[in-house]
Amino acid sequence: MSIPYGQTRTRVAARHALIAPDGHVKSVVPGMTGAATIVLINPTMGARFAQVVVTFEAGGSAVLPGNDVETAGYVETGGAILTVGGLKQKVAAGAFFYAPAGAAWSITAPKKGTRVTLFQKKFEPLAGVAAPEAIIGDAAKVPGQPFLGDPDARLQVLLPDGPAFDLAMNIFTYQPGATLPFVETHVMEHGLLMLAGQGVYRLEDSWYPVAAGDVIWMASYCPQWFVAMGKTPASYLYYKDVNRAAL
Repeated sequence: MSIPYGQTRTRVAARHALIAPDGHVKSVVPGMTGAATIVLINPTMGARFAQVVVTFEAGGSAVLPGNDVETAGYVETGGAILTVGGLKQKVAAGAFFYAPAGAAWSITAPKKGTRVTLFQKKFEPLAGVAAPEAIIGDAAKVPGQPFLGDPDARLQVLLPDGPAFDLAMNIFTYQPGATLPFVETHVMEHGLLMLAGQGVYRLEDSWYPVAAGDVIWMASYCPQWFVAMGKTPASYLYYKDVNRAAL
């Protein structure tokens, strides 16, 4: 999409943002080498989590120590060696992982152009519940379930939906013309990456055309709605915080 000089589709508001690829600027992030790292969402925006995209050169790597931060990641393109705690696996596009707080993790030997989206937040332990364990999975093996009975809007739940987890990472896929069934307004915060297709996203009282590569931040209680448009299915990867007390 051609953008005139001095213009951008990016919009940053108090409680939501659309981050378009035309304005990406690389950051230096400890642990990331031989890679272009873009910090798309983080607390300086007002969010309670971070969303980062990392695009690797051949020979690049991400090597992160165990600390109080948990990470959920999704391999958009390419492939690499993924190590999470005691798990190690060669992965390709569509792979996902969860690195619990305290577990070191790494991405090594990536193919040139491998791109990975990361969601990170400080883990909130729940009294009496064991901490979650490391996960490496393949989204292609996770069936999409009709959302609220609609077969044209299918949800893939990538991480276990249990009290041990204080975050979720899902993929939502819509056939052309399918929509969220109502305007959602809820306590959960979202970070979102458009994976494929196009559509229109309503955020509060603004309506944004969106396409593959766009990133969206939605604060708690931001009214939100989506319709898939065009001739091909639209899909997005998204994060939300879950399973913790209201106070």
